[in-house]
Amino acid sequence: MAELQHRPEARPLSPRALYEEVAERLRQQIYSRQLEPGSWIDELKLCADFGISRTPLREALKVLATEGLVTMKVRRGAYVTEMSAADVAQVYHLLALLESDAAATVAAEAATAQHDRLRALHARLETETGDRDVFFATNEAFHMALLEAAGNRWATQVVTDLRKVMKLNRHHSLFKQGRIAESLAEHSAIVDAICARDADAARRLMQAHFQNGLAAAA
Repeated sequence: MAELQHRPEARPLSPRALYEEVAERLRQQIYSRQLEPGSWIDELKLCADFGISRTPLREALKVLATEGLVTMKVRRGAYVTEMSAADVAQVYHLLALLESDAAATVAAEAATAQHDRLRALHARLETETGDRDVFFATNEAFHMALLEAAGNRWATQVVTDLRKVMKLNRHHSLFKQGRIAESLAEHSAIVDAICARDADAARRLMQAHFQNGLAAAA
């Protein structure tokens, strides 16, 4: 009888890596403008503030650079990414393509329960216009629920990354005078088209939604 091969005992999964925690903290500082777009990231100060060595910080910066939130410059260090007008236009263009396609798919193919979830998220959004952070979170939840209902995980992954970058510019779009009310009206029309299973209208309205958002961000 062949000898049984020795199998090492499975080790428990390690807790979340330190660099991931650091990346998340930096991500939130960037979103909240504690670290302004275009600003130099002082690694020594952050290490002192977080009580960590430079190794996890640099690993965290690599993660954020991959996401587009941080730009690494040779011999100059890391900077918070600053969005140019061309950057903003390109991000909106891609989001319009992917999310308008998702809207059409959801209108044509999604279950009624998924339509109802979008309507409920929109109704919640209408009550949250007085709280900037809550409004942004629900607005993003609405768009990501649409992607989830469409069922294309690759589109969802790309949109997730693009929306991280778009947050660098968020204060120049939705909070332009009158834009929130316009955005809510556009959402309402999109939801109506989806629930009516009008795929062509859902696609067209979502494209217009992003075109109007880009105009507000200019």
